[in-house]
Amino acid sequence: MPTPWAKVAAGSAAKVSTRMQERLRERRTAQTRLRALRWGKRAAIALGAFAAVWLVLLSPVFAFDAEQVEAAGFGSVVDPAQVESVVAAHDGASLATLDTGAVAAELETLVGVREATITRVWPSGLRVEITSSEPVAAIPQEGGGFVLVDDLGDQVDSTEDVPSQLPVVTIPLESGQTRILSGVLDVIDELPVGLRDRVEGIEADTEDSINFVLRDGPRVEWGSGEESALKAEVLQALLESPEASKADVIDVSAPSLPITRAE
Repeated sequence: MPTPWAKVAAGSAAKVSTRMQERLRERRTAQTRLRALRWGKRAAIALGAFAAVWLVLLSPVFAFDAEQVEAAGFGSVVDPAQVESVVAAHDGASLATLDTGAVAAELETLVGVREATITRVWPSGLRVEITSSEPVAAIPQEGGGFVLVDDLGDQVDSTEDVPSQLPVVTIPLESGQTRILSGVLDVIDELPVGLRDRVEGIEADTEDSINFVLRDGPRVEWGSGEESALKAEVLQALLESPEASKADVIDVSAPSLPITRAE
């Protein structure tokens, strides 16, 4: 027959066992809740990432709108309509993944575009900065008309009529033409803008025999392209002197000993 102490011990053991089971259940419940929170956070992060990717890459919010383009730097030769056509071909593309380098390369194939830089303007626009190649001289063509070239000698335009504001370059149509043309263009580049606009025609049989005629002014014998900056200063000073009004020729081929003469 169990003693009273045995009954007490059995009751205590039963209570301890019950409390342990409750604690185990609570722990399992807490662990389950913790796992659920962890998976919930992961799911929320994944959903947020998916939403962000969709928003940037697929939604119309960040789609390029060809009407939201700022363009500048056309100069006198670049056709704005051609620039617009190249850019408009990418209308609707994701602004985030749009290859701006490729678009710039497309623009640089257009006549008169020396360099193009494209910047994204969020959420849906582009800024296009063009460095244009401006014509500095006209070269007569055998079949008629003139090719307009920039300071690098690259063709940027053409015209049937004699250009009123550009010097007409006459050089031999031989193998050395490129070298002579480069020398002539270097001379034009050294002339001050006001003086450059007065140049009507430039002739050169060789790199060392460059001469040109000024509108309403004398013929200038320049010689080679050496010391062009100094020659330009000397010529400018002579044109402002009383001797220039009487001179038919100004020779600055030796800039330290310039000569004016009548013919």
